[in-house]
Amino acid sequence: MADALKDMYSRAFFEGLANKVAEAYPPFDRVAYLERVFASDWDALELKQRMRRGAEALRPGLPAAYEDALDVVLRAADLCGSGFPYMLFPDFVEVYGLDDPERSLPALARLTKYSSSEFAVRPYMVRYPELALRAMREWAESEDEHVRRLASEGCRPRLPWGMALAAFKRDPSPILPILERLKRDPSEYVRRSVANNLNDISKDHPRLALDLASRWLGEHPHTDWIAKHACRSLLKKCVPEALALFGVGDASGVRVERFAASSGFVEEGGALEASFALNVEAESPRKLRVEYAIDYVKANGSTSRKLFKLAEREFPPCAPG
Repeated sequence: MADALKDMYSRAFFEGLANKVAEAYPPFDRVAYLERVFASDWDALELKQRMRRGAEALRPGLPAAYEDALDVVLRAADLCGSGFPYMLFPDFVEVYGLDDPERSLPALARLTKYSSSEFAVRPYMVRYPELALRAMREWAESEDEHVRRLASEGCRPRLPWGMALAAFKRDPSPILPILERLKRDPSEYVRRSVANNLNDISKDHPRLALDLASRWLGEHPHTDWIAKHACRSLLKKCVPEALALFGVGDASGVRVERFAASSGFVEEGGALEASFALNVEAESPRKLRVEYAIDYVKANGSTSRKLFKLAEREFPPCAPG
């Protein structure tokens, strides 16, 4: 069985972290830190709870003033290197730095290159929207791709696992200049974030997302890819305007025939084999988007359907007879 993601926060990880913090700040008590982390409820904590525990357990061992404690965290982060577990450093800034945005926002930009500050920056977006947006516009001009990505990822209206930004769900116009600035970014890492941000926007403002995608199509190969990836939720919903934008959607004369499946129900971890024939009755090839749906059974017995793309290409017409 694969290890749970939360197991990355192991005793060995925290021992190594404690050593680096003590290197950055010799008065730091490593033994006391580990005792705070591995309190009696440790085994019951999930991933983000363990991250938060690691961040909060730092505070008693650091200088009393936030700015001094932040300096230690930044020095320790420089010593630790990069990796997902080090998101506990931005988490520290989220928990303890919210009253000091002038120090905390630059710190989040510095820390994001080691892991990501995309979650930690969101409370700052809520409390200090103008200040945080100004910072993100500056980050969009950074030479560091991680900082540029933070400019887009940090203001996503519906970031998975993160705090939703209700103001941008209502009106995403303040973040559009950031997406415009980054739409041709040389880094795929950044462009993917731009596409995900616009996909978030499409869930509340489909017309706006479609208009923007339409303008970006044909502008550059980078913007072509972003436009398509950003419209994936609208395509899955078979929104006619989205299908038409990418030249698909005319299913007249198309039939699914001879569908066969090895089973109608599959247990978790099981396998299913299925086959079908696609009959295209047309005078010329037809560009089609072919998907399949799986209904997942929830704990309460209801189902949740998910769609998966099989192909999106031109299909030749079937030969007569």
